[in-house]
Amino acid sequence: MSGAGTEVILISFNKSMKLVAAALIFALTSAEAVSAQEPPRVAETVNVGYVVVPFVARDRSGKPIENLRERDVTLFVEGRPVEIDLFARVGDAPVSYTILLDGSGSMELSGKMEGARLAIAELLSRHAEGDDYSLYVFAEGEVREVVPFTSRPTEIMTAVNAVKPYGKTAFFDALAAMPDKSLLGNNGSRAIILLTDGFDNASQMTSDELNELIGGVDVPVYPMGLRPESAAHPSARQTTDALLDIDVLRQIASGSGGRLAVVSEPDSLLAAIQEIQRELRAQYLVGFSPTGRGGSRYRSISLQLPGRARSVHVRAGYRGTEPPLRSRSSKGK
Repeated sequence: MSGAGTEVILISFNKSMKLVAAALIFALTSAEAVSAQEPPRVAETVNVGYVVVPFVARDRSGKPIENLRERDVTLFVEGRPVEIDLFARVGDAPVSYTILLDGSGSMELSGKMEGARLAIAELLSRHAEGDDYSLYVFAEGEVREVVPFTSRPTEIMTAVNAVKPYGKTAFFDALAAMPDKSLLGNNGSRAIILLTDGFDNASQMTSDELNELIGGVDVPVYPMGLRPESAAHPSARQTTDALLDIDVLRQIASGSGGRLAVVSEPDSLLAAIQEIQRELRAQYLVGFSPTGRGGSRYRSISLQLPGRARSVHVRAGYRGTEPPLRSRSSKGK
């Protein structure tokens, strides 16, 4: 049984109505800015009426498995098999990308903002029909919607080039607002691309609170940690502001079903973006409606696949009531 890792799923449109319904359960009204003075509370945000579980499976050579059938997949919640009513392979379905860019003052150092711009340009250059994008920038205690969802990559790039770093970093509070914002895109397949140097020095939300929130939503987060090469071997004189908190970013990725990339060179940035998009185009989705019984709390998720699957990237869990358990009669379905 495998439950660790991360990969994402796209939506086949014959299943899209279930995905739209799931999205509506989460959707909140868009705001111009989310203040770090009032960070989202975990209990208010992550209870769900429908659970969508994106996953990517790889074979022993590391290649995505593209021909899984519903009967090949067993979803477990807290170790018990669950009856699913959604199974879809994304394939080349369009994706809604929420780009969350660190605009704090530390990004101006060591070419990190230039690296972020290069990564975003690569993402936009690989635009496929139907893809759309939004841009949020966080700095000095707030996260601002700079460009609402658009299918025109040039609007995003123009705005990215105009960002001038300033202030402190509060990426915990900023990231906590993004799962709801990502639902404003046109597509059922969604991903949050986080570009940051990783050091949070202003959030009110703790890393534990953030991990609990991220683990309870169905949007995979792909953190891209930007750091100078010198940060790999810091000297005694370097301040902690120059260092990347890799563990926190890794927890965010694994809890949401995404993947962490830590990069220091332009070639690594491009390769990381290409890998993210390959994963997004190779996803599957499974889903179910919680029963309403047993109280609402965090529940762990894992998947069992055929023996040829070497690894599975899947979100860590959801917050809600008990799942519908699989009956013995449906075991061979």
